[in-house]
Amino acid sequence: MTKSALQIARAAYQPKVPAALKGAVKAVEGAYTQSVADQDEVKKLFPNTYGMPVVTFEKTSSPKAMPAINAGVILSGGQAPGGHNVIAGIFDGLKSLNKDSRLFGFILGPGGLVDHNYMELTADIIDEYRNTGGFDMIGSGRTKLESKEQFDKGLEILKELDIKALVIIGGDDSNTNACVLAEYYKAIGAGVQVIGCPKTIDGDLKNEQIETSFGFDTACKVYSEVIGNIQRDCNSARKYWHFIKLMGRSASHIALECALQTQPNVCIVSEEVEAKNMSLDDVITQVAEVVAKRAANGDNFGTVLIPEGLVEFIPAMKRLIAELSDFLAHHEDEFKLIKRSEQRNYIISKLTKENSEIYASLPEGVARQLTLDRDPHGNVQVSLIETEKLLAEMVGTRLAEWKKEGKYVGKFAAQVHFFGYEGRCAAPSNYDADYCYSLGYTASCLIASGKTGYMSSVRNTTAPAEKWIAGGVPITMMMNMEKRHGEMKPVIQKALVKLDGAPFKTFAAKREGWALTTDYVYPGPIQYFGPTEVCDEPTKTLQLELAK
Repeated sequence: MTKSALQIARAAYQPKVPAALKGAVKAVEGAYTQSVADQDEVKKLFPNTYGMPVVTFEKTSSPKAMPAINAGVILSGGQAPGGHNVIAGIFDGLKSLNKDSRLFGFILGPGGLVDHNYMELTADIIDEYRNTGGFDMIGSGRTKLESKEQFDKGLEILKELDIKALVIIGGDDSNTNACVLAEYYKAIGAGVQVIGCPKTIDGDLKNEQIETSFGFDTACKVYSEVIGNIQRDCNSARKYWHFIKLMGRSASHIALECALQTQPNVCIVSEEVEAKNMSLDDVITQVAEVVAKRAANGDNFGTVLIPEGLVEFIPAMKRLIAELSDFLAHHEDEFKLIKRSEQRNYIISKLTKENSEIYASLPEGVARQLTLDRDPHGNVQVSLIETEKLLAEMVGTRLAEWKKEGKYVGKFAAQVHFFGYEGRCAAPSNYDADYCYSLGYTASCLIASGKTGYMSSVRNTTAPAEKWIAGGVPITMMMNMEKRHGEMKPVIQKALVKLDGAPFKTFAAKREGWALTTDYVYPGPIQYFGPTEVCDEPTKTLQLELAK
């Protein structure tokens, strides 16, 4: 592997860890727990792993000799910066307990467990990937571990390799599956512990015990650097409005964090749109008004941040998409016989009046995406909708109307961007490098303590790393019941942007000023070497949420 100068220098970086993890530890159990909602239903589904206590690790002066243990690790779902450091932390933690312990990685995600595709992760492999981005050490995948057949097939290879513990590194769905697996293996006496680690750049896997999901810090810093670069270009040329879509289908944490870091003229927060029951027209008007006000001041340029999942949060659009999904699923053959040039009118004629009017108002390209891009189940793939183009085009149309009416005097030209994959595999920031390594090391402590059905937890992370609190939280504690594919299923509750939370309230208090003034912030690239205030700063979101 040819390495860059930065890779070579970063390989020598020693992640900072909580003081409690430096040496022998003991598990201290706290209060017993219950699920965040639907307690009776969740308890019934997880009789063996429900209600367990939160665990905190503390130093001990009387370490216990530990037998060698074989453990497995899986990277599940989309990539997030720091995954390799989680694996390195697991590896180092297991070796600190007994030098003969072994770690096996399952290739390309949960599918590797089911298909018995694995490799042993030795010291020379681990050392190649310390402090690097990506999941390329063992790859990732999106196979869901849901069925008894999968669990039993996985157990075959776990028994063959004498693996006593499995760590699943993933988001809310992956950790839900980890909890189901832990319950099943406990119920049948399989002798395999299952531990989860919180991963997702979207930032929607968090609660009182899980302060943040790993990768969020790095991804937001990567996006904010590029947004800052665009804003500097924007303020230099002074002739373009930049519409920037950011990752985050289910929540707007990334858009909000990037807004706090860069101070754009507009940032749309999906959760606010839904709470205020705003229509697409309301959103367009809101953006157009900012454009018009800036133009009145002679500023025909600006930036707009848009969360990826915006369309699904607009109540009227959600109803349109639901009706479209249902109609297309039941009239696929008929729809295919319609000439391409007539498909738009055909759809308009088949929808209810409200949805027909909304559909007719959409730009042709977006309307076509809604009808043509469907998944194998017949559902519209909302993530493929180019929301940034939709807003740019419709704002332009609204401004043209206002110009005719004498309400707008400026010039409007738009550029569109989507930042997604660019942030998922970046070299982890110091925060994520430290946090991920600590999560992995903590996972090894949970294994040594005999725990199963727990998620690794590291808290107090706005303080210096030595003051971080390492422990574990029962995954059932985060669960509620939600309808999935027509059935009620236990799932980890997603954390959406709280409109009464400190990050949003801080943004809301400042956005009016940001809209009319050009007060951009240019964060620059992630810094790995230098003063701690430059290199180790956590996200604005975390700082505001944990502010005492």
